[in-house]
Amino acid sequence: MYYFSTNKRSPHVGFAQAVLNGQPADRGLYFPSQIPHISRNLATGLKKLSNAEIAFEVIRPYVNGDIADDDLLEICAETVDLEIPLITIDEKITALELFHGPTLAFKDIGARFMSRCLGRVSRRQSRKTIVIAATSGDTGGAVAAGFHNVDGVEVIILYPKGRVSRIQELQLTTLGGNVTTLELHGTFDDCQAIAKPLLADDTLSTQVHLTSANSINVARWLPQQFYYFFAVKMSEDKDPTICVPSGNFGNLAAGILAERAGLRIGHFIAASNANDVVPRWFESGQYQPRDTIETLSNAMDVAAPSNFVRILEMFGGDRKELKKIVSADRVSDEETAATMIEVYERTGYVLDPHGAVAYKALNDSGRKGIILETAHPCKFDSVGEILGVEPDVPVSVRDLGSNKKVSIEVPNDHHLVREIVMQKI
Repeated sequence: MYYFSTNKRSPHVGFAQAVLNGQPADRGLYFPSQIPHISRNLATGLKKLSNAEIAFEVIRPYVNGDIADDDLLEICAETVDLEIPLITIDEKITALELFHGPTLAFKDIGARFMSRCLGRVSRRQSRKTIVIAATSGDTGGAVAAGFHNVDGVEVIILYPKGRVSRIQELQLTTLGGNVTTLELHGTFDDCQAIAKPLLADDTLSTQVHLTSANSINVARWLPQQFYYFFAVKMSEDKDPTICVPSGNFGNLAAGILAERAGLRIGHFIAASNANDVVPRWFESGQYQPRDTIETLSNAMDVAAPSNFVRILEMFGGDRKELKKIVSADRVSDEETAATMIEVYERTGYVLDPHGAVAYKALNDSGRKGIILETAHPCKFDSVGEILGVEPDVPVSVRDLGSNKKVSIEVPNDHHLVREIVMQKI
């Protein structure tokens, strides 16, 4: 097993080097040379295995010996040591709640796995490691928490100023220490447009290991397969439909990878908000990014999703083949709010805006299935405004407001951000 660049112009690397590099020099994304078929033990005994055992069986072929099995099993156990329940909303739709980790978002799982992998891999290196992550909301908080106080690792987070919720911002800006948070005057796509060339900067890379903690990095992306296996393990339905609220499309790409490896999933629905470049591609075959539109489901406000290239890689760019297993839909802010109200009044279940996008798309499809609830409702100021009822706030975030904000406001300027990175070397 090796990893190649989707742009096909960078050298092949092993898992450890792909984690350290984050992104290939040709600015593609790393992709595994093969999709290993799941073992018979996993295929037939899913319900008998613990979540840690499932995670280990899934990820072991991708790591390919770069981390010892004993260490890898420990990493997997620590990564999934949190509640991941499958909750019934109504007779047609269940929700896989992925927000019971330390920062109340699904990205905790990938960040926990990556930080533990990178901690082990970077010990073998003589140079410092700097992690750079662009975030539209939840990634940054999960990365900051996962890497806070990890020896030998500096973390730089870029987020679009004024475009994340209050709790998301507190999670991004109150750690300090080895975590530097930059409030960028721009969109998430602007943050990502700065992060990508920094990661591919030849001059910087001769002095320090630069790596990404976005789903660009295989150690963040690949473990997102885990909870698809957990969903199938808990589901009463054979070959369930899973609806994924989709922004940068790493989550959906991981689910499709699991299905390609042999996990029994009947169909995927990619649920987008007004940033609908992928639904339009499904309809026309034309990939035409537009300016980012600010919506209620802010973590999905991505105009040019990086991980879509990984999905295309799995299907050789064949839209007809992809449409056999995936369909796409878009949901407006008006529909999102109406869905939140209707579901709450009918069932008492509180959807966050991203979950509401997924619920609406799945419900409109006429299918029975599972939605991914990717973030706790309390992370979004709009939930209380829409429902007229404030969601419960877990203890882990109640006291964040008393912490001092530590961040740097920056213009949308690649050179200025690069100077900040240079100061960390």
